[in-house]
Amino acid sequence: MRFGTFDRVGVSRLGRLGAACLALVAVLVIRAAPAFADNVDTLINQLANGSDYKTRLSAAIALSKLSDQRAVQAFINALGDDDKNVRGAAAIGLSKVVNSQTKPAMVKKAIAALEDTAANDSSSFVQKQAQKALDTLKELGGGGGGNANAGIYVNIGDMSAKTTDAEKMRNLMRSTTLKMFGKVATNMTTSWAGGAVPTKKQLDAKGVAGFHVDGTLTDMTEKVKGDSTIVSCKVSMYIATFPEKSVFGFLNGGASVQASTDPSDVALAHGDCVTAVVEDLVQHKIVPTIQTRSGKP
Repeated sequence: MRFGTFDRVGVSRLGRLGAACLALVAVLVIRAAPAFADNVDTLINQLANGSDYKTRLSAAIALSKLSDQRAVQAFINALGDDDKNVRGAAAIGLSKVVNSQTKPAMVKKAIAALEDTAANDSSSFVQKQAQKALDTLKELGGGGGGNANAGIYVNIGDMSAKTTDAEKMRNLMRSTTLKMFGKVATNMTTSWAGGAVPTKKQLDAKGVAGFHVDGTLTDMTEKVKGDSTIVSCKVSMYIATFPEKSVFGFLNGGASVQASTDPSDVALAHGDCVTAVVEDLVQHKIVPTIQTRSGKP
């Protein structure tokens, strides 16, 4: 059964970071050093100790794209930065890296920090970004993480990628999928008590419907046009029952992202492209399909 495809052409690499700081961010990301794509420790150090706000802001933006849990504490600390743009980016970053895999104690810490920022920051811009991030984290706490009252359990697969940076793309696909379930699926959980994977008997005992979601990055291409590079990607995902893993839905999506010709910027565009497709598939196709199939909207 095929549930349709979508093709999003010209996805902005920076649209998900907030329109308020879009113009400034566009320049900084393009100029980011190649290490930004891979070295989380370097980015964390630059966010904390960068000599000028542009370096710290660029580090915050790059960290928000890597979905690495080490960035959570770094973003919490950066909410106290001297520059309002850095503080705003830190708030946005928390909304992106905190997901259902984040330790509960760290989630609470992030929420407390955002609540303080939303109430007390001297900048209305930062207060607004903090409130948006706070709303996202609170939705996560009641949704795809460990909602004990959820009527639907979704087992997220390891994902796969047919690219040279396969491991990085697999991790990105999985973390994005988990984040989106936490954000938009309030009656679903992607975790089970004690961190174990439930059996059918355990699911049935609690009256919980089980599903499995997995996917593959099937294609990633680059095309240079003048001083720009168009990065295009295609992702295929499927939905199955769980634990039987009887597949009943296939979904395909694609996107194109414009970047500069700088290798580091192109590498970041790879991640942006995959993130855009997975977010769209999960929110607009996978979650609604599971809700319909389960009979538990």
